Amino acid sequence: MTSVLDTPHLVAGENDGGEIELRSDTFTLPTPAMLEAAANAPLGDDVYGEDPTVAKLERLAANLLGKAAGCLMPSGTMANLAALLAHCPRGGKAIVGHESDLYVYEAGGASMCGGIVYEPLANLPDGTISLEDIAEACTVDRTDPQIAPPALVSLETPQNRCGGLPLQLDYLAEVAQLTRSHGVALHLDGARIFNASVALGITPAEIAFYADTVQICLSKGLCAPIGSVLVGDRAIIAQARRMRKMLGGGMRQAGMIAACGIIALTEMTGRLAEDHEKAARLARGLARLPGVRLNPGPPITNMVFFRVRDERYTTRSFIAAARRRGVRVEELGHGRIRAVTHAGVSTDAVDRAIGVFADLLAPTGR
Repeated sequence: MTSVLDTPHLVAGENDGGEIELRSDTFTLPTPAMLEAAANAPLGDDVYGEDPTVAKLERLAANLLGKAAGCLMPSGTMANLAALLAHCPRGGKAIVGHESDLYVYEAGGASMCGGIVYEPLANLPDGTISLEDIAEACTVDRTDPQIAPPALVSLETPQNRCGGLPLQLDYLAEVAQLTRSHGVALHLDGARIFNASVALGITPAEIAFYADTVQICLSKGLCAPIGSVLVGDRAIIAQARRMRKMLGGGMRQAGMIAACGIIALTEMTGRLAEDHEKAARLARGLARLPGVRLNPGPPITNMVFFRVRDERYTTRSFIAAARRRGVRVEELGHGRIRAVTHAGVSTDAVDRAIGVFADLLAPTGR
């Protein structure tokens, strides 16, 4: 009988169909070390709090982020939602960026499940929200029964739809000071916080320091097959764990998942700089092509955003043409294409992708 460990490891991004997968770093596959760890992980019932591998992962994540406790979640969406439900009463207000993943891509879960009011504020090009806008949203008469009281501000770093840009520490410090002066919690969607850490040359704990809760994703650039961890103080994580159960996220022998997450946090964070270098290489190649404009500019993390101005193509038809040539990219933001480098995309694959784009945009290309 053949074991999964005996199966050759496919590289997500350069699969057996010959395609180069640049749509997202969510296409990464678990490494052989992860599969081996999952197969050999000590297990228990995590809903009872008795899975030792889950407990080890949660301690590891909390320590890396400088927090007291952590809770394994099936997804970043559930981790963000559990955080909002733990911080916000029904009828309370969550202040979010209008370009944030939490607001755009998470199905309005806080309103549906928690009766929470989203107040979307404009993200500036660098991914921040102006301090003036946050202050205005937080400054309300809490004795007025007509007003939804603000309970939480959520930020995202790196800010995906703003070019994968990491937020600067001085900005996080100012937002934290502002929210605390209003008695409002600060949540950080740090799905790719280790990319931000590498890009800024600081530890993830330095980034997380300013937030009450932080969500980190294990299944993007870190290559785990599933899972996110929410970290914070013990009281808020206990409440979030209850929210996880309510949302159907209580898992039993989840140590198989956690074992992959431990490898992700101990062995995969150090290689993210390679993804950033490959993104920069891709951006340099794209910038030389006619009709291509980087938007917002050269990448800082592992995401390259660009627009194509060529009368032969719409954004969608260019994406389709690239796919026919074996390169997968996707639109993210009206008329803007995103390409994401990750462990499954080699430097050679980046160069081949540039070649495909060059052929498509050549005077006789299509």
